Amino acid sequence: MTWRLSALLAMAAIATLVVSGGGDGSSAGVTVSIHYSQFTPEVITVPAGVPVTITLRNDDPIEHEWIVGPPVAHERHRTGTEPVHAGVPTEITIPAFSTRVTTVTFDKAADYAYICHLPGHEDYGMVGTLRILDR
Repeated sequence: MTWRLSALLAMAAIATLVVSGGGDGSSAGVTVSIHYSQFTPEVITVPAGVPVTITLRNDDPIEHEWIVGPPVAHERHRTGTEPVHAGVPTEITIPAFSTRVTTVTFDKAADYAYICHLPGHEDYGMVGTLRILDR
């Protein structure tokens, strides 16, 4: 096995540990990048019952938001008038060229959409899935 392949396998193992919480069940973390009004990754998988630290990095010259939750939460935001989100860990405003960090614990397995509800952004494709799996 070449050193490059070994390095790639080591990086993949580290990335898996970060999202899974390092094996001790105490925490998990993931970074969501925003560039060209798109979320990367488009699917995040995290364990239920574990605090998940989500770093939201906006590399765009415009503001975005990251709203995660069930369909009823998204309906409220599609028709709502909240210009800025603060104080709710699943509703984050990310100014241009900035980073925000939130920590959330999801109690049970489910799939939730995460969406930017600023005008036109959802239609443009600023949508992803947060998949919570039973541990």
